[in-house]
Amino acid sequence: MDQVESNVQPAADIADGVRQSAVLWDDRNMVTHFANVVNIQSTLEQVDLFFGTNKTWNIGNERQVHVELTDRVILSPHAAKRLSVALAGVLKEYESRHGALKIDGR
Repeated sequence: MDQVESNVQPAADIADGVRQSAVLWDDRNMVTHFANVVNIQSTLEQVDLFFGTNKTWNIGNERQVHVELTDRVILSPHAAKRLSVALAGVLKEYESRHGALKIDGR
């Protein structure tokens, strides 16, 4: 079989003295999208993340905002919980470096 070069990176093999399984991150088919809007819905069996871009430059009298949805990611509830924990950690580190993020008046 031919060798294919890519940016596949093995995860750390040892953590806290316990041997871990190696995870190979294969990014050969990865695509990148920009989103400045996210919405979430869930059922008993899945959590759906919707990503899109706000296309409204000026809100007129109708006060409508046009969001172009581009991607949907469906997660199991367990994967969604792991994502939530990981995002919370990343945002905590970000805010410790750059200051608190304010959203929707919070």
